[in-house]
Amino acid sequence: MVPGTVLRRSFAGLSVALLWLAGTAASASPEFVILKQGQQESRLSVEELRQRADLRFSFYDPYLADEVEITGLVFRDLLHETFGEVPAQLRFTAWDDYDVTLGGWDDPNWILVTHHDGEPLSLRQRGPLRLVERDYGSRDPGNLRNFNDWIWMIREVEALP
Repeated sequence: MVPGTVLRRSFAGLSVALLWLAGTAASASPEFVILKQGQQESRLSVEELRQRADLRFSFYDPYLADEVEITGLVFRDLLHETFGEVPAQLRFTAWDDYDVTLGGWDDPNWILVTHHDGEPLSLRQRGPLRLVERDYGSRDPGNLRNFNDWIWMIREVEALP
């Protein structure tokens, strides 16, 4: 084999791999959240959600053990707007591939968080989107097990029948 041939083939293989990764990154990006119902799938801009976020409040975040300012949207309203109803069950997939199916979303207490202390959430801050409960009711914020249905790093939401 000619000495430069191996190098050219390796470079070509690397180029194809990089193009594939770039295409994958473009279709799955923290800039969008994927919403699915049946065969329909849509991408919603995280930036648009940030701009629409009109609910701002302070509360005690048990994971940070601190009072924080949250900005976001009432999740139930977004579900109704997107799916025409609040689905009984939703499957969430996070950026770290955590996957969970939960119900009970027809409750204005669930907030889709877009900002934390005035700054847009990044993946490092468990964003770009996260779900939290605005009101803890009678639960003790010192007991983290009470908050095991908070969902972070949301990449995809799928409505289930």
